[in-house]
Amino acid sequence: MNPDEYRKMFDLEDHYWWFVGRRNLAVSLLKKYGLGLKSVLDLGCGTGVVMRDLDAWTGPTGLDMSELALGFCRDRGLSRLIQGDGQHLPIKGESFDAIVGLDIFEHIPDDRLAFAEAFRILRPGGILVLSVPAFQSLWGPHDIALMHFRRYRRGELAAKLRAAGFEVRRQSYSVFFLFPVVVIVRFFEKRRTGEAKANLVRVPNWMNALLIGIQNLEAALISLMSLPWGSSVIAVARKPD
Repeated sequence: MNPDEYRKMFDLEDHYWWFVGRRNLAVSLLKKYGLGLKSVLDLGCGTGVVMRDLDAWTGPTGLDMSELALGFCRDRGLSRLIQGDGQHLPIKGESFDAIVGLDIFEHIPDDRLAFAEAFRILRPGGILVLSVPAFQSLWGPHDIALMHFRRYRRGELAAKLRAAGFEVRRQSYSVFFLFPVVVIVRFFEKRRTGEAKANLVRVPNWMNALLIGIQNLEAALISLMSLPWGSSVIAVARKPD
C-alpha cells in the first residue's frame, strides 16, 4: 500500500465510520462463530487498531509485510508482531484458532495461495473472518492508490475459499444501505484527473455517528441473513475438523 495511506489510516481508524463499522462487523462475527478463541492472527494488521480491540478479549498476533505499518502498531503499544508475506506465511501449520483478514486479500498478487496459507496455519475447526472490496465495476483511483489487484463478487470469493479447503459458514455483501452513494462517488472519481488517491471523505461528527449506527444495524442484519449488494464482501470460513 502507498506509504502515505498508512498515516491516513492511523489518524482515522479509531473513529472514522467506515473503519469502525467494518471492525465492529468483523468482531461480532468472530465472537459468534469462534467460541473459546485463545489465539487470533490479524492478517494484514495495518496500523493495529483491530489488534487493539481484539486484545480486550483474546490473544491477537499481527502480521503485515510493511515495516512502516508495524511501526504504527508499536506506537499503539502492541508487541506480538510478525513481518511477512500473505503468500508465504512465516508461521508453522495449525498455529491459530482464528484469522481476521480485513481488506487484505485484494492486496495479494496470488490470492489463491494466500487462502491456502490461511487454511494451513489454522487449527482444525478454526475460522477465517475476512472482508474484501466488491464489484470490479467499482474499480477506480481509490483501488489504485491502495494498490489493489482486484475486487470480488460474492460467488467468486466463496469458490476460492472452498478451493482452499474451507467451509463457507456466512457470506454477505456489506455497506448495503450506503451502496447507491458509493456508486455515485466512484462514478465521478473515475472522471477525476491527477494522482490517484484513496477517497475517505471527511464528515461532521454527527454524520459520522449516524453512519456508524447504520453500519451497526447492517452487522445485526448480516448475523441473520445475506444482503444482496454492497461495496464490500464479508465472509466467515471454517477449516473442517
